[in-house]
Amino acid sequence: MTQASTTASGKFISFEGIDGAGKSTHIGFVADFLRARGKSVVSSREPGGTAVGEKLRALLLHETMHLETETLLMFASRREHMAQVIEPALARGDWVISDRFTDASFAYQGGGRGLDRAKMEALEQWVHPQLQPALTLLFDVPLDVARARLDATRTLDKFEQEKQDFFAACRNEYLRRAAQFPERIVVVDSTRSIAETRATLGAILEKLL
Repeated sequence: MTQASTTASGKFISFEGIDGAGKSTHIGFVADFLRARGKSVVSSREPGGTAVGEKLRALLLHETMHLETETLLMFASRREHMAQVIEPALARGDWVISDRFTDASFAYQGGGRGLDRAKMEALEQWVHPQLQPALTLLFDVPLDVARARLDATRTLDKFEQEKQDFFAACRNEYLRRAAQFPERIVVVDSTRSIAETRATLGAILEKLL
């Protein structure tokens, strides 16, 4: 599974990080950065991104279920996302930005919840054997910083309500994946200011363009 999702002019970029890492703050910036350089950009999210995926998202973020059910629904949403959004966009030569992709399943269902990694890998091979992001931006912060950033004025979903050790395990799995796939996953120090982080993102994107 070394083939990155790339066409002559389009590429697939995923954003990853534990809740509160700050990735969502920069998605709009990256989309605007690429558009300013003449790229057609499709911005989406997981779980979700399609009509079916958004219904699954509501279940996944708010309903308690068996771990394997949760994982299978995540990948079901992902398959629909690929069929309806990612693959058609790349075929058109668009650039695709997704707020989370399969690395999130390894981090949350694998690292955080403890699902056997072999099962995760089997699902990955089944659902997208030849498709990976050309670039994954992994926003990384210490756990206390991430927790402090969560908006206490809104209702937290079931993942955001998890305890510190859950997020420690998620973060460790993200960093393990980054070490395993250094050609694809770039760790971004998200403790810095927004301006500093965006300067780093700009430099990373220039290399990809």
